[in-house]
Amino acid sequence: MNVKKVLFINQEITPYVPESEMSHLGRQIPQVMQDGGCEIRTFMPKWGNINERRGQLHEVIRLSRMMLIIDETDHPLIIKVASIPSTRIQVYFIDNEDYFTKRLMAFDESGKEYDDNGERAIFFARGVLETVKKLRWVPDIIHCQGWMTSVVPLYIKKAYQDEPSFANTKVVTSLFSEELHESFGEDFRRSIEFRDVKADVLDGYGDNFSFADLEKLAIDYSDGVVSAGKSVNQDLIKYAEGKGIPVMNNPDDENIGKVYGDFYDLVFEGKSE
Repeated sequence: MNVKKVLFINQEITPYVPESEMSHLGRQIPQVMQDGGCEIRTFMPKWGNINERRGQLHEVIRLSRMMLIIDETDHPLIIKVASIPSTRIQVYFIDNEDYFTKRLMAFDESGKEYDDNGERAIFFARGVLETVKKLRWVPDIIHCQGWMTSVVPLYIKKAYQDEPSFANTKVVTSLFSEELHESFGEDFRRSIEFRDVKADVLDGYGDNFSFADLEKLAIDYSDGVVSAGKSVNQDLIKYAEGKGIPVMNNPDDENIGKVYGDFYDLVFEGKSE
């Protein structure tokens, strides 16, 4: 395997959130890649339903307290860290009182989607990338899993493309079943602006910017796509294939380390399947 450093940006990782397709892979893939000799870093949101004492999370002062400006409002970035029990995997958590600490995951206690889920994804993406810069760590591959990570490929290719940490990095996006149903609205269009990323980057998508549009945005700026869930929207897979992006369908769970390692190499080397 030629890829040596992999940054995992995950929406969910077990045991910090309940078991699901996504949280299972959020733990499994970093572990098998690390066991196979890769150097990894792993990030996820510090969702409000995560028990910090049970998970033994603690704040990393040297990485925290940066202010991220989103839609002309300052939002403090808090970085926490914990180690997954019985593993050598360290997880960095992106936290903010308004976006995460006081919230659950995508839905509130009544089952309603949060109106600012799009802004939360933007804060998460920028928080991860700014923290990786501070770590002075240069990944070969960035692997994004879940809608919360969907803005990362855009920022890597258009806002951070000249940063030494990301100049030669390739991005892989894993798709899962459809999770959100509400559109993201004009607030998302304004909030996404950062450096060379302007609101008009969304002009080629639907007027209401739906969940499918968010996934297409991730695909458009990714170098490889994984159909990871059991009920992925096949229109999105066809969309990726139509753009000539390498796609891996239904990875073999029994040999998952080699399968993902080979796909990372294919993407990193810029080849087509």
